[in-house]
Amino acid sequence: MFKKVETKLDFVQDELDTIKFWEDKDIFKKCLDNTKRNKEYVFYDGPPTANGKPHIGHVLTRTVKDVIPRYKTMKGFHVQRKAGWDTHGLPVELEVEKELGFTNKDDILKYGIVPFIEKCKVSVWKYKNEWEQMSKRVGYWVDFERPYITYTDDYIESIWWAFKKIDEKGLLYDGFKILPYCPRCGTSLSSHEVDQNYKTVKEVSIFVKFKVKNEKDSFILAWTTTPWTLPSNVALCVNPKNDYVQIKVGEEKYILAENLVATLFEKYEVIKKFKGKDIEYLEYEPLFVSKIKLKQKAFYITCDEYVTLDSGTGVVHLAPAFGEDDAKVGSKYNLPFLQLVNSKGEFVKESEFADMPVKKANVAVIENLKSRNLLFKELMFEHNYPHCWRCDTPLIYYANKSWFVKMSAVKDNLVANNQKVNWLPPAFKNGRMGNFLENVKDWCISRNRYWGTPLPVWKCECGHHHVVGSKKELFELTQKTIPELHKPYIDELQIVCEKCGKLMSREPEVIDCWFDSGSMPFAQLHYPFENKKEFKKLFPADFISEGSDQSRGWFYSLQALSTVLFGTTPYKSCIALGLINDKNGIKMSKHLGNVITPNEM
Repeated sequence: MFKKVETKLDFVQDELDTIKFWEDKDIFKKCLDNTKRNKEYVFYDGPPTANGKPHIGHVLTRTVKDVIPRYKTMKGFHVQRKAGWDTHGLPVELEVEKELGFTNKDDILKYGIVPFIEKCKVSVWKYKNEWEQMSKRVGYWVDFERPYITYTDDYIESIWWAFKKIDEKGLLYDGFKILPYCPRCGTSLSSHEVDQNYKTVKEVSIFVKFKVKNEKDSFILAWTTTPWTLPSNVALCVNPKNDYVQIKVGEEKYILAENLVATLFEKYEVIKKFKGKDIEYLEYEPLFVSKIKLKQKAFYITCDEYVTLDSGTGVVHLAPAFGEDDAKVGSKYNLPFLQLVNSKGEFVKESEFADMPVKKANVAVIENLKSRNLLFKELMFEHNYPHCWRCDTPLIYYANKSWFVKMSAVKDNLVANNQKVNWLPPAFKNGRMGNFLENVKDWCISRNRYWGTPLPVWKCECGHHHVVGSKKELFELTQKTIPELHKPYIDELQIVCEKCGKLMSREPEVIDCWFDSGSMPFAQLHYPFENKKEFKKLFPADFISEGSDQSRGWFYSLQALSTVLFGTTPYKSCIALGLINDKNGIKMSKHLGNVITPNEM
């Protein structure tokens, strides 16, 4: 008879023993050394920001990112696994602002840019040990000893090279555009950033009575979902081809689209019918009077076919400083540009609502109109509205000067390159990723912030601009050296304009931090200044993986820059992972504070 032996399994201790064995025997390095003459299998590690703690969603991504390279190593491939750190951008600035008790960008200027930059540089390493320990604990093999770091001068120099190439291809331009803008962070956002944080909100919309000039009790009815933009109104817009009517209800007359009358009135008398084109240039009295004198003619009806009859009245109010369509029509009719809201999202002193934040001003505007019998109707409606992906502030659409990469010019190449990627899940190819690329917009690349890769663009008052593509070129043009390629040091350098001979100053913005992470295939190697053969060997990647939200983040920025610079996809296969949610079904995110740490689990 055999004696039964009781054994107690201790999985946790087994894992710790395995990790100790790997470390004591330097197993990861031996795996790399033993396969270094073998065929390369290329893996890119998406860079986290180390000023935020890892959470259990990162355990999932790191586990999956380990499985494929480990399997390929066991099959005999050489798989380099270089760690990376994403060290620039708004997430870092917000963390430092929070630490210092700041509420807006003005506090940074008072504090001083140099000490603020130094604080950012320290902050990016705040949770470095937690990231490394978590990675080791889940068995993730990656080279932490020689990581790529996005704030180093070598990395920045590679980004500058890319920027110069983009300019040489004629894909870089600047201009005023209506863009989603965060008044809290004081900067515009790109389309792929905006797509990351829509929330369902309930807001009030209003039907407003614009009094027809020199006609008693006669009004044009317009509908708006943004009452706060009404003080900046300069015109109304109708569809020239649609049918409109003037009706009489009691003692008052109203002009609106014929098809929408029944949605607002039960009893009415039709006085006359006409096409939208027939009332072009019909004048009305301004709703509000600002202290800013308008130089161009305003307060009349314009025509454009973008106006639809889906809802409202078929009459759109125009504030060219706060809407893309408004700005297009404003340009066509040479309407005045009236921007009564400042970069903090507050009304300027020349307005009736001075110092009031725009969202709070909605109530004040409505009450004002109501007191003057110019409010026809209020209506609550529910819709998806974009919020800042980092600070959660509701965005506003705001005219700002920005620099752009003309991604619309390479849309067909983007779509074609995406078709070459082996996506898992497969629906990503033509679904979430494919749809986004089919509707790609020009990339708003500049940010009005401080801690980031400086925009390497010097501009002259004559209109000429010059993009610097290397440290060597910068020295040749300025004959000066600086401690590092960051603000404010870089802002001190001026370049002689080759067109007119005057001094050019650097455009003060920094580059969108997604540009940093999207540059990692070449910037991690300081390409093209070094490692040209190494880059050729390690590009494109055979495999990458991150959370599915990166279709608007890292997946896109990699694809965008690779398509523009090299004409090809930067990765052959991509696993887009599901997101881990909190108990309320909301995605875990460090900026929301709803994360569970791996150690807790």
